[in-house]
Amino acid sequence: MDFPDFFADVPSITLRDPLAAFLGVSKSGVMTYTYADAVKLAGHSCPTVAGAYLMVRSGLGALYADDIPERGGVEVYLRDRRDQGTTGVIATVAMLLTGAAPETGFGGIGARGRFTRRDLLHFVTPIDGLLALRRCDNGRGVVLDLDMTPVPSAHELQTLFPKVVAEQASEEEQDRFAALWQARVEQMLIQHASDPDLVQVREWKLAA
Repeated sequence: MDFPDFFADVPSITLRDPLAAFLGVSKSGVMTYTYADAVKLAGHSCPTVAGAYLMVRSGLGALYADDIPERGGVEVYLRDRRDQGTTGVIATVAMLLTGAAPETGFGGIGARGRFTRRDLLHFVTPIDGLLALRRCDNGRGVVLDLDMTPVPSAHELQTLFPKVVAEQASEEEQDRFAALWQARVEQMLIQHASDPDLVQVREWKLAA
């Protein structure tokens, strides 16, 4: 696929999926996800998709440190309604990477529902951030937020965006718009992949 070259340089996310091992997909269950995987699922590359990818990456890193995160072993919480703003896009990327799903997800195997993914994704949660992750095994949680201030959009986009949306842009203007759009995404994913000002991570303690 003719993805932008920088896609290959975006940090990947490696997880262990016990369900994959159980069903013989992978003996170890270890699988690596890339930003390109998120783009294929979302159908586009934008600051929201990039931000969601980085938030999940940062959250899993905080929860598991040097251990491999367990796919299917994390609950995902979103602050807003599923149909509000870009919440659905963020949820889609989080589902891909964590395996967490809403009521429509995989119900598990056997009477105990082993490997269930259903009801691990929650909306309208009272959190001080866009997204939160909590481990199912030990209850550790983190709240994540995204602040685009460190990576502002190019000033030229203010002129190009309305013309592109209105389908009044020339081919050259369309190409310029696309290049500037992905340049911002590249900055987020490469130069600011571990920037604590872009993705803010806070511990989320269980209520007493």
